[in-house]
Amino acid sequence: MNLENLKKTLFEGGVAGAGGAGFPTYAKLSDQADTVILNCAECEPLIKVDRQLIVSHVDEILQGMQMLVEAMDAKEGIIAIKQSYTASLEAVKHSIGEYDRLRLHVLPDIYPAGDEVILIYETTGRIVPQGKIPIMVGCVVVNVETVLNAVRKVNEDHNVITKFVTVAGLVNSPVTVEVPVGITVGQLLSMAGGVSREDGILLMGGPMTGRICSTADVVTKTTKALLVLPPTCLPIKKRRNKTQFNIRNAMSVCSQCSMCTSLCPRNLIGHSIKPHEFMRALANGITSDTDAFLNAFFCCSCGLCEMYSCHQDLSPRSLLDAYKGGLRAKGVRIPDKKDRGTADSMRQERRVPEHRLLVRLGLEPYDIPAPMVQYQGRIDSVKLMLRQNIGAPCVPSVKAGDSVTAGMQVAAPPEGALGTCLHASITGKVTAVTENYITIQAE
Repeated sequence: MNLENLKKTLFEGGVAGAGGAGFPTYAKLSDQADTVILNCAECEPLIKVDRQLIVSHVDEILQGMQMLVEAMDAKEGIIAIKQSYTASLEAVKHSIGEYDRLRLHVLPDIYPAGDEVILIYETTGRIVPQGKIPIMVGCVVVNVETVLNAVRKVNEDHNVITKFVTVAGLVNSPVTVEVPVGITVGQLLSMAGGVSREDGILLMGGPMTGRICSTADVVTKTTKALLVLPPTCLPIKKRRNKTQFNIRNAMSVCSQCSMCTSLCPRNLIGHSIKPHEFMRALANGITSDTDAFLNAFFCCSCGLCEMYSCHQDLSPRSLLDAYKGGLRAKGVRIPDKKDRGTADSMRQERRVPEHRLLVRLGLEPYDIPAPMVQYQGRIDSVKLMLRQNIGAPCVPSVKAGDSVTAGMQVAAPPEGALGTCLHASITGKVTAVTENYITIQAE
């Protein structure tokens, strides 16, 4: 399949990044790419999806990678897997010889190896210019589940209507389960045998970048995990802090030790983000240091600074996120700094081992197997959010009372806008259509 036909097919199939912000996959593909990288770094602790998919669907995933490499006429595809994912590595080693443009790259067990900018540096040595995208250095990065969705659309005309999600933490039976898009968090919890502690806090996503949620929240195309965590653990405590509290703390106790900058993964590859300078300017009202504030745009929000590096329990990432949001709301653009920078000579020694991070977070007891299963029960209803990925929200093409079948298109982005199509994840009747979502009741 040529590149243009593949892009059209993936757009119609609703294929988007299966984690993170969910960038529409068709929009990533480019004939300027010479390298395609499969991201099996499973960046966040406790999430088990991608490593298990590699084992159970290795041939489909490698076939999908070869398909993407050939469509873009890239030189190679890199299968990037962490060294501790032994079963995944063995599966790939057994089959990769059949694919002439693919090679395996073993990643160190560090965080955040799955950040695409860090992944590109680890696998190719290239530095993506700050504020730019991977294609600027000839790379396209794709997630394991995303590639599986892409090859299933091409081979089987299977639109994206399900999601693989790890449910772990304070649950009775941790699992990784394939479920229809649009089911509730409450339904997900039941698939893991319910909570094992009533005071557990629900976190949608990983412990470093996820958000506190409720049982009424729903699964989208980017949902990677549902964690139930103790209220006293660091990820929950940090999320419950208010911005004004974080500012007062910074004003009171920041010693300018610069550990937040010394261990910042983006700073270590030469980007301009310096959390300690931001904290100094914010805490002391140094408005003349505009770079300290504007460089906030180059923070990748990995959370290492506040979850691992700072010995004074400050929250640089939270404050940087709040400040970035304020800058965008005021129409401030990302500074155009074309220099790619140079990696720090101490970078190798300053990378953060994932196991040490897990211990620091207090989550080591929950790092246990979450075996993959496919949910067999009945789903009575789903709620499909019209904004499930980066880009414009979808516009519904159905109305209340319409009958739909699983896989049928129910919404699409406005013509010419960035986005992907949305499909019914169950067969049933449309019960509501609003500006934000579509609900479907099973028949």
